Amino acid sequence: VETTLATGKAEREAAAVMAKRSLKRGSTLGADKNYDTAGFVKAMRAQGITPHVAQKTHGAIDGRTTRHAGYGVSLRVRKRIEEIFGWAKTVAGLRKTCFIGLAKVKAQTTFTLAAYNLTRMATIFGWRLNTV
Repeated sequence: VETTLATGKAEREAAAVMAKRSLKRGSTLGADKNYDTAGFVKAMRAQGITPHVAQKTHGAIDGRTTRHAGYGVSLRVRKRIEEIFGWAKTVAGLRKTCFIGLAKVKAQTTFTLAAYNLTRMATIFGWRLNTV
């Protein structure tokens, strides 16, 4: 996770930093329409990462990407990722943070998503008992 100040293009800049840190050449990166800009698509392609971003009407994503079956799969899987942010906003209180300052909000975000990972692991490995 990456937490930044809201600048209008901070999401794309954070995504580029995380992609450089985490993804290897040949990977794909799924994202929403906000990422369909010439600069972001060019930066991802320069790193050898295929940007599977939702296509705008006159965006930077062209037939080189959209013609592959994997592009459609990525768009469907992206909806599952959005569920994580929905959980973080509703259950974990990230819709309106209680903290002031980037360092404190970053700590809350990291803690929240670590808690989400533990919750998912509990479900996957059967640690949670569904006794009501």
